Amino acid sequence: MNEGTPFILRLTRWTCTDDCKYRCMHEITDVDTRSGNPVQQYYGKWPFWRVIGIQEPASVLFSLLNLWAHARGGSAIRSKLPKYHPMRPYYLMWSMISINSWIWSSVFHTRDLPLTEQLDYFAAALSILYALYGAIIRLFHLYPLPQTTRLTHSAKPAKSWNHTFLTIVCSLIYIAHVSYLSLLPRFDYTYNIIFNTTLGLLHNALWAIYSLPASLSILRRFPSQPKSYRPKFVSKAALFVILTTAATALELFDFPPWARVIDAHALWHLATAPIALMWYDFLIEDSLDNSWREQRL
Repeated sequence: MNEGTPFILRLTRWTCTDDCKYRCMHEITDVDTRSGNPVQQYYGKWPFWRVIGIQEPASVLFSLLNLWAHARGGSAIRSKLPKYHPMRPYYLMWSMISINSWIWSSVFHTRDLPLTEQLDYFAAALSILYALYGAIIRLFHLYPLPQTTRLTHSAKPAKSWNHTFLTIVCSLIYIAHVSYLSLLPRFDYTYNIIFNTTLGLLHNALWAIYSLPASLSILRRFPSQPKSYRPKFVSKAALFVILTTAATALELFDFPPWARVIDAHALWHLATAPIALMWYDFLIEDSLDNSWREQRL
C-alpha cells in the first residue's frame, strides 16, 4: 500500500489489491441493487461494509460477545465450584479454550486471510473436541476423584486408565485433524465441516441421553444414585441441545447480509452467546447437586 492509504487499513493488512477488490465489489453490488438483481457473493463471501478496517463488523462484535460469555462463565465456575470438585478443572479449561476460539474468530472476521482462517478453524475444532471430551468424562464418570492417603491425609486425584486412554485418543485426533488440513495443497472445507459437525452431534447426543425422562434413563447421571434419579435441572440439557441445533441451522439458511452488515453467520454468533451463558449455569447446577458429596468429594 502507498503512503496515502489510511493507517487503519495498513494496520488491518489491506493491500492495494484487496482495497481495489473491495471497492469494485461494492460498486457492482450498487448496480445490482439499483437494477433489482440479486446480490452476489465474491470470492465466497457476501459484500459487507467494512468499519475501521474490519471486514465483517457484525461477526466481530458477536464473536467478542461470545468471548465475554465464556469469560463470565469461567469466572462463575471459579467462584461457585469448590476447588476440589473433580469437574472444575475441565470446565475451566473448556472456558479458556473457548475464549481462545472466539479471539481467533474475531481476528478472522476482522481480516479474512489464509493464516487467520486456519487459526480460526483450528481453534474452533479444539473447542468442539474438548467439549465432547469433557462430556464423556462427566457422563461416563471418568473424572479423577480425590483420594486421601493414610500418611499425609492429602487429597490426590486418581486417574483411571480409561481417562488416560481417552485423553490420548482425543489428542491424536486433534493432531491428525490439524496435520491433514495443514499439509494439503488446498484447505479441505468439506472435511472440516464434516469433522466439526460430527463432533458437535456426538456432544449433543450425549447430553440428550443424559436428559431423557427417568423412565427411559440409559446413563447413571451420578454414580451414587440409581438411573431413575433425575433432578429437575436435567431438562436444561435438553433445552441446550434444542437451542444449539436451532442456532446451527442458521448456517444452513444463508442469505445476503441486511444492509451489507448482518448475515446468517453473524446471527449464528449472536445466538450462541446467550446459549453459552445458559450452559454454564447448567454445568454449575449439575456440579452442585448433593449427589457429588457422596462421591468422596
